[in-house]
Amino acid sequence: MILDELGSRICIMGPSNSGKSTLAVAIGRTRGLPPIHLDQLHHRPNTDWEPRPDEEFRALHDAAILGPRWVIDGNYARCLPQRLERATGVILLDVPTATSLLRYLRRSWFERDRPGALEGGRDSVKWNMIRHIVVAASANRKQYAALFDCIGLPKLRLDTPSALARFYLTAGLDR
Repeated sequence: MILDELGSRICIMGPSNSGKSTLAVAIGRTRGLPPIHLDQLHHRPNTDWEPRPDEEFRALHDAAILGPRWVIDGNYARCLPQRLERATGVILLDVPTATSLLRYLRRSWFERDRPGALEGGRDSVKWNMIRHIVVAASANRKQYAALFDCIGLPKLRLDTPSALARFYLTAGLDR
């Protein structure tokens, strides 16, 4: 699918550490769309991923999606209906669990300036995040896939690292 078909408000979904933020920045740079990282809206800056109060997060989320152009990465299912109402296209990253786990370890140990990082925060390996990636993400993947199948917008599913790499290449994206 050509990137242009996804429009000017693109929603990127998928499990933790699947490459959503990196893809959002790459699309944003190529298409002139401001990237919005939901993790940054959901968590307080300068903390170790401390969540904001739900009403504060929802207000930030709702203000962000009112913009005329964006590429937004993240899930946060409780806000997904209004996000999809505004979206013009959807990308689902559905990479294998092992890929997500390796990306999590790599970003925690080696990447200091990664897209979507929390301002003033530092990624570190946490057992609860490993458990989330290995256990919870499996159930989430099934939910994302079922939801994705029902979305009537232009959409693209990338389910392997090689499919994602091909998309970067064919869409003219730089990581």
